[in-house]
Amino acid sequence: QVQLVESGGGLVQAGGSLRLSCAASGSIFSINTMGWYRQAPGKQRELVAAITSRDSINYADAVKDRFTISRDNAKNTVYLQMSSLKPEDTAVYYCNADIIDQRWYSRAIWGQGTQVTVSS
Repeated sequence: QVQLVESGGGLVQAGGSLRLSCAASGSIFSINTMGWYRQAPGKQRELVAAITSRDSINYADAVKDRFTISRDNAKNTVYLQMSSLKPEDTAVYYCNADIIDQRWYSRAIWGQGTQVTVSS
């Protein structure tokens, strides 16, 4: 089965940095868009950043000047470098990928989520 495995979450003080990683594995032919979403308690899940296989990038306005998304296509891995973290960045962060499998079937898959907590 295709799966996404995330790492890098944790507890950090305001102004600090974290780097999240997400690696896709399984029977994958290719991956188009990969992205990061987050969901804070009591709030709707929202897009943080997304990146295509050709490195076209889209950021949410709230993180545009502080977060950087990148990917390594050979490793099927996407990263999110988070700097100048604020308490309002506290959320569960989910990795998402648009997968094409070996039968040319396209579907979206999600990681299990990783907790990011920013203290003031």
